[in-house]
Amino acid sequence: MCGIVGYVGEKQATPILMDGLKSLEYRGYDSAGVAVYDNGLNLVKTKGRLVELEKRLEEFPVTGIVGIGHTRWATHGEPSEINSHPHMNEESSMAVVHNGIIENYMEIRDDLLAKGHVFVSETDTEVAVHLIEHYYNQNQDLLDAVILAIKELKGSYALGVIHEDYPNQLIAARKDSPLVLGLGEGENFIASDIPAILKYTRNVYLLDDEEVAVLTKDSITIYDLYRDVVTKDIFKVTWDVAAAEKDGYEHFMMKEIMEQPKVIKDMLASRIYDDVDEVRLDNVDLSKEKLSQYSKIYIVACGTAYYSGLVGKSLIERLARIPVITEVASEFRYSDPIIDKNTLMIVISQSGETADTLAALRLAQAAGTHVIGVVNAVGSTIAREADDVLYTLAGPEIAVASTKAYSAQVCAMYLIATKIAMAYDKISIEEFRIIRNELFMLPSKIKSILDKKDQLKALAEKYADSKNVFYIGRGLDFAVSMEGALKIKEIAYLHAEPYAAGELKHGPIALIEKSTLLVGLLAQEEFYDKTISNIKEVKARGAKVLAIAMEGKNSVEKVADDVFYIPRTHWMIAPLLANIPQQLFAYYIACALGRDVDKPRNLAKSVTVE
Repeated sequence: MCGIVGYVGEKQATPILMDGLKSLEYRGYDSAGVAVYDNGLNLVKTKGRLVELEKRLEEFPVTGIVGIGHTRWATHGEPSEINSHPHMNEESSMAVVHNGIIENYMEIRDDLLAKGHVFVSETDTEVAVHLIEHYYNQNQDLLDAVILAIKELKGSYALGVIHEDYPNQLIAARKDSPLVLGLGEGENFIASDIPAILKYTRNVYLLDDEEVAVLTKDSITIYDLYRDVVTKDIFKVTWDVAAAEKDGYEHFMMKEIMEQPKVIKDMLASRIYDDVDEVRLDNVDLSKEKLSQYSKIYIVACGTAYYSGLVGKSLIERLARIPVITEVASEFRYSDPIIDKNTLMIVISQSGETADTLAALRLAQAAGTHVIGVVNAVGSTIAREADDVLYTLAGPEIAVASTKAYSAQVCAMYLIATKIAMAYDKISIEEFRIIRNELFMLPSKIKSILDKKDQLKALAEKYADSKNVFYIGRGLDFAVSMEGALKIKEIAYLHAEPYAAGELKHGPIALIEKSTLLVGLLAQEEFYDKTISNIKEVKARGAKVLAIAMEGKNSVEKVADDVFYIPRTHWMIAPLLANIPQQLFAYYIACALGRDVDKPRNLAKSVTVE
């Protein structure tokens, strides 16, 4: 993995491929390459960023009107020119790009080696090239060869294939790894994500699992694995190209942090109203009649989305008094979960393509479980496969580290928890109105925090040389501390650990020393005094303390080195507000340390492998 672009048309392919790959840089990568046909296949690839590929292309320019490009994030084999994509067969007559993981590649590789094939890389992708070549040499039909090959592949794949015998054709295939087909006039495209081709077309086909597409400049034909033609509706992309641009900010991450007041306003619009005492969740049925069918609720997600799910668990349990199980998607699939038709599952994913979350969804549905997808990307696989979908409407999020998508997911948890609580008459109309009014004030309160970003910049620069960072909190503050620690890890590369504040004395306090920074979350007023006591414990052992507290709780200044105050709000709304300063603090520390904020090392935006 990580980024795929393909073009067939009447224009020079290389500039279009490079343009598309640049639009996918946010997904994370360590090498890149292009293959273009012009009286034979011409391959140029290199380790490192696209700027290195551009330099190589200046030395060895390639021309042609059919081509594929790729940015690789290493899974099999170290980052290197040899391991980068595209990969070619021995005769250099075919080139392939691939996202995903071929799980049975060693078995296939051994079989092909016995047949005389020669491999040059350490990648699983090269197996796909040689397997297609094996069948092509038998059948002399590229489409048949691709279909026969992918029937043998276990795991996930998004493939782009070109062959010198088919100089006006591009083939694409997909299973468990996203791939879209762009429709132009006299030109067509493939891409692993819509931003790569949005400059050229807004009309796309969303390729489904085990479908294969043949693209020429004038047509796109989609087949299933039996070579029957599949008809699809065109998906019209409605968001603007400018939404995926920096708009004057130095980094996408800062742009997306600053967009959060609008994101929350959009998330709430059409879901709650001044004069209507209910929550409307699009077409998601969370009525008492529907909910009575379920004996348990699961929330399943990965990374940042999982942390938003922890907030959801706490809110549903406290408001509706219904037990909720939260589980990391990568563990859920292998835990032999007790799920059936009496289970409700909520899966959360920004991209809607997260491999582990998608696998959990499918496992649950196979057991008869009803699945609600909380998803940002319209038309994504999870959005299409879930029984119901609640869109978070955050718009394209380009920075690898999630910010506005997390806030939108937490807001979705507010709406779902409140809806369930009202269905069971667990909260009064008066309490609902208090919550609703606080939700309406969220955008302005977020903006008031963003207006103080210079204060957080100064704090970040003060603590940028910290060797270890502990985040602590109780209750919902603990859930928020997990997300804060993750951001520091992701973009600043600092060792950071979140702990339930009361757990410090059960072992972790042994790690406290003078170079340690402790970020204390005190936004849950019911736990304020207890957390103050925990802060005193680490102060006595030499740690520096940055506290994030609710306005008016000034006594924290007596024990903390620095305090950042968030506006007063309802207890259930506090997690979203408390996280905003954590985002800015991590961002400014990463900047102070000279990190690549939008593209942190070793990370990919959309994790489409397990």
